[in-house]
Amino acid sequence: MRDLHNLGVAELAALLHKKEVSAVEVATRFLAGLGGNPHNAFLDINSEVTLAQAQASDAKLAAGTAGPLEGVPIAHKDVFVTQDFVTTAASKILTGYRSPFDATVVRKLREAGMVTLGKLNCDEFAMGSGNENSAFGVVSNPWESSHVPGGSSGGSAAAVAARLTPAATGTDTGGSIRQPAAFCGITGIKPTYGRASRYGMVAFASSLDQAGPMARSAEDCALLLSAMCGPDLDRDSTSLDVPAEDLSRDLDRPLATAGRQGGPLVIGVPEEWSEWSEGGLRNNDVSLDVLMPLTKALHQLIQLGAKVKRVGLADGNLAIPVYYIVACAEASSNLSRFDGVKFGHRAAQYSDLLDMYQKTRSEGFGDEVKRRIMTGAYVLSHGYYDAYYLQAQKIRRMIADDFQRAFAECDVIAGPVAPTTAWKLGEKADDPVANYLADIFTLPASLAGLPCMSVPVGLGEGNMPVGMQLIGNYLDESRLLNVAHQFQLHTTHHTQAPGAAA
Repeated sequence: MRDLHNLGVAELAALLHKKEVSAVEVATRFLAGLGGNPHNAFLDINSEVTLAQAQASDAKLAAGTAGPLEGVPIAHKDVFVTQDFVTTAASKILTGYRSPFDATVVRKLREAGMVTLGKLNCDEFAMGSGNENSAFGVVSNPWESSHVPGGSSGGSAAAVAARLTPAATGTDTGGSIRQPAAFCGITGIKPTYGRASRYGMVAFASSLDQAGPMARSAEDCALLLSAMCGPDLDRDSTSLDVPAEDLSRDLDRPLATAGRQGGPLVIGVPEEWSEWSEGGLRNNDVSLDVLMPLTKALHQLIQLGAKVKRVGLADGNLAIPVYYIVACAEASSNLSRFDGVKFGHRAAQYSDLLDMYQKTRSEGFGDEVKRRIMTGAYVLSHGYYDAYYLQAQKIRRMIADDFQRAFAECDVIAGPVAPTTAWKLGEKADDPVANYLADIFTLPASLAGLPCMSVPVGLGEGNMPVGMQLIGNYLDESRLLNVAHQFQLHTTHHTQAPGAAA
């Protein structure tokens, strides 16, 4: 019997279109693997809905009207609203909520033929770096169950790494696709802000939130992202008026001709992130077991025809305070809609409207969400708006300008995803700032709205995965995917599975 669990998106799509396997058989096999909810990755499963979608896919495959991803399973991060599955954003305040419509990303992937397995655990309202903030329990890393899978898309990363699903959706506000992808040894990409519609995504920080795919390989991510992206101007005011395109078109381009005007690809390494020389990368603030695989990866890319040079991102070091001012300010505004009046949890006992608001939100929100709401309300308050929020927006512009100066010298930027591999569950639970500092390398690109991704490059201490971050200029996703694919053609890091799933 063929082991379907170890096949990626492209491989499964090929088998389904050749009719070597049916969509119902694929769905049934994957549903069987979800018994007991390994790693606490799933929050909602509805086998009847999944099998009905698979049957519809088989009918299209038989009729010759199938979409490019017809019958391939996928699971969605629980911040995308869905008609047929409960949506909670991993928060008690939305317990049992069922949306009357599907998020645009969910709809587009279904139109491409994908079959939904269920909804995936995450940090509450996508706020966190370790998936320890879910109201429904922590997610464990399939490589080592005592470690975090990363956050906030930890359920998505864990499910793909553990071979529970060949693909998953995630959201990236400040690194929430890239960091869990790195910690779980999979590939994940955040497109240019506005490429994928935010309609139907439970909002955290509206000027930062962006949807993206998580899968085994760059090829798989290219297929998924091509289906997810496209203008949604009637529903999402932040959607870019950029036509959908085949983002897999450049996958096979050699790096020796993948740069500007057909020259070698030039990879920039920011001096502020790590010192680059022929001997490799050096940075006292990044663990050696992260730097060593990154150094080997860059040397591999050089062997494939790329060039590496140092570039500057001087204002990137200000990203953490800027991000946590802007993101918290937007969160305090977005989450004000959860008050117990129209939908979601409502306190059972209260004396008046204000008391209902207070008790509902106190009972429904977790500690990290409350912390960010309070921080956001503070920086937006009278007397502090100019001192904090306005200044943060000015520095945000400076960070974006830094990237444009760097891209005048290089085609893509490479560096660490995080300073360390995945830490132990509970290790940073009492130190929110330590969690925030883990995002130091992912935040600058998010603030600038740039496309960026994480690519597996090896294993660090304790055989925990290490990811390399690749950042591209606006709308240059196809180049990022090309670099990642060429690297993966000559390495096997992305094919390695954790012991529990091997």
